[in-house]
Amino acid sequence: MFEFARYDARKRVRGSVYLSLGMSLLAAFAVWAYPSYSEAMDMNQLRDAFPEPMIRAFNIETMASLEGFLSVELYMFGWIILLGLYLAYSAASIVADDIDRGRMDTLLSMPVSRQRLATERFASLGVPILLVNVVTPVVVLVSARLIGESLSVADVLALHLLSVPYLFACAGIGLLASVVFDRASIAQRVALGVTFALYLVESLLRGTDYESLGALAPMRYFDPNAVLLDGTYDLAGAAVLVGMTAVLLFASQAWFVRRDI
Repeated sequence: MFEFARYDARKRVRGSVYLSLGMSLLAAFAVWAYPSYSEAMDMNQLRDAFPEPMIRAFNIETMASLEGFLSVELYMFGWIILLGLYLAYSAASIVADDIDRGRMDTLLSMPVSRQRLATERFASLGVPILLVNVVTPVVVLVSARLIGESLSVADVLALHLLSVPYLFACAGIGLLASVVFDRASIAQRVALGVTFALYLVESLLRGTDYESLGALAPMRYFDPNAVLLDGTYDLAGAAVLVGMTAVLLFASQAWFVRRDI
């Protein structure tokens, strides 16, 4: 059991380590940059200097505290955008790459169902998702202590825990693209485009008459500001993301079962 998940998980370890190191460096840079910014300028004026579309796009509430600064510089940019796109892109090759390279017929000649193959390979994405969310919060908390700032340990850990269902939901978008398109390059571009389009719809239409269009975007249900600034944990939003991931996984399985290879 779980042979495909274990095999793919092992293949993802090295890339996951590099990803975790990269995001940790981004986190350390964001924390260490904060004192320089806060001493050189009025952070509230810096926030007001941004154009309104950018404020909405990055959901900038305040930059006058380390929590607000990290919400924008690390979590809105690093987690919601970069990691979301990365997971969607990675998941888009789960099925399409083997079809593209002519390996899928060999895999399906083994005693394995298409549902199991797609599910186990999707589950292997837990390696980068979990590793980056274990390493980075340690770097954030240690870096904050080194510059003399205090962050709520509970809030930082809760934020990273709540990001797990968000990242799996983004990966689900990539998985669906992977079973719809035969070529991995096309599936990856579609996954990137759809994920980023959902981010734009949710962020730019927030507070307008068309705000309801963002209900399908995973970004609506993961808010770093609420956790770091208000200490509010959106468990209902996390449940929606789990449900969204399940729907995308089941839809991908159904499509994969019915399509010709």
